[in-house]
Amino acid sequence: MAAARKVIITCAMTGAIHTPSMSLHLPVTPDEIVADALGAAEAGAAILHLHARDPETGKPDQTPEAFARFLPRIKQRSNAVINLTTGGSPFMSPAERVKPAAHFKPEVASLNMGSMNFGLFPMLERYKEFKHDWERAHLENSRDLVFRNSFKDIEYILRTCADNGTRFEFECYDIGHLYNLKHFLDRGLVKPPLFVQSVFGILGGIGTHAEDVAHMKRTADRLFGEDYRWSVLGAGAAQMRIAAQAAAMGGNVRVGLEDSLWAGPKRLAKSSGEQVRIVRAILEGLGLEIATPDEARAILSLKGADRVAF
Repeated sequence: MAAARKVIITCAMTGAIHTPSMSLHLPVTPDEIVADALGAAEAGAAILHLHARDPETGKPDQTPEAFARFLPRIKQRSNAVINLTTGGSPFMSPAERVKPAAHFKPEVASLNMGSMNFGLFPMLERYKEFKHDWERAHLENSRDLVFRNSFKDIEYILRTCADNGTRFEFECYDIGHLYNLKHFLDRGLVKPPLFVQSVFGILGGIGTHAEDVAHMKRTADRLFGEDYRWSVLGAGAAQMRIAAQAAAMGGNVRVGLEDSLWAGPKRLAKSSGEQVRIVRAILEGLGLEIATPDEARAILSLKGADRVAF
């Protein structure tokens, strides 16, 4: 019970939203991803949420070979829980997105719980010059993008990883995604405790108003009761404000350069670890304790790092 009251910090290093031209500090190469992940773990992140990128262009890369360049190195040097994306990039198919989790059998994998418009194009108003040809198209093409996560797709990912002992971070970008998760819980395809990651501030999903955060929590409480553990991430400038609100409401938090490039107004974060230190100070200022990786494993009923395939 004492461990259950501690706050789990998840850190997401690179993602598939931001492009290399937006920040020199966004990790792209395997060496950069390893360094950023280890720095975040040292700062207090219990869970490291990982994507891979092409080291030359920075384009999202969901091949197992790309993940193999850094996964063993992080595991060897850190006790942190490793969480692999099955979201990949909104432009990838579900079969492509699930490959790393199916191959490496991590303790945790992310899973998006519904289809949605996924608008990145407003960033074109802030960023005008790009190093790589793919970056502008990546943002512009999101004007006509539906990030597909149908019931069939979700069930495919769940069943593909069913025998791996992997538990999921269920990413819910809107209220309907909570109901989708309840559907799979009722069918017995997912088991408690559910790790629900509420995502705020992506164009096409729920917003960043304080009432949006409260509404997501109220709905999850009603649907799942004691059977879930709640975490939040706020995109961009909303990152720390939403983390503070959710922590005060009993939630866990996620930060990292995948979700925001910033460490304050007009100040780029130099690493994901810098954001972990900021949110840790907020949490400890609220009188909360930070969960260690092993405490996070106990809270989320994870299988342990000795049972992964890397």
